[in-house]
Amino acid sequence: MSLIVNELFNSIQGESLYAGLPCTLVRLTGCNLRCSYCDTRYAYSGGAEMDLKEIIAAVSAFDCPLVEITGGEPLLQDETPSLILNLLEKRFHVLLETNGSIDISCVDERCVRIVDIKCPSSGEAGRNDFNNLKKLHLKDQIKFVISDLPDYEFAKDIIKQIPAWFLRENILFSPVSGKVEFSDLAKWILGDKLNVRFHIQLHKTIWPDIDRGI
Repeated sequence: MSLIVNELFNSIQGESLYAGLPCTLVRLTGCNLRCSYCDTRYAYSGGAEMDLKEIIAAVSAFDCPLVEITGGEPLLQDETPSLILNLLEKRFHVLLETNGSIDISCVDERCVRIVDIKCPSSGEAGRNDFNNLKKLHLKDQIKFVISDLPDYEFAKDIIKQIPAWFLRENILFSPVSGKVEFSDLAKWILGDKLNVRFHIQLHKTIWPDIDRGI
């Protein structure tokens, strides 16, 4: 069993509720979406084939308990759930970042699934699988990447569909740098009294001049 790995590295977790923690990232190759603001276009193709044992050995070598499987879109590769299961069995704390267009129920419930809901400015809002909102677990997270006021209004409407039991502090509103002022998004959230988390990409603050491997 093998996967196409675009890059594998140890860094500071830059997104999600785990931002700021040391984390090993396994970036898998391939994506079924082409978001307008995508910052990992290099992961659309390329990479190297690695079997599960190789990946787990490479991850283990960093001696870091937190691991994120990301992309591209990790769930495009059939063996991704097996990789996650194997890492969990090795007692890693595993995060999965997924673009929200693919059924997440194939992933072990012990994994923290970070589900991106695409807003209109992405150009891919029509690809959202909203059935995923019914398959969430309490520790999962939902992320909206927001470029402008219409995106914000879209996200505000979609959160009404999220089950009432889901923790509102696990809903992330993330501004696209250079597209919307951070202060404007904060003002909208406060003005509407939304119980959501304002969230920026920490790794881009730490390493603003590095495009990959962060």
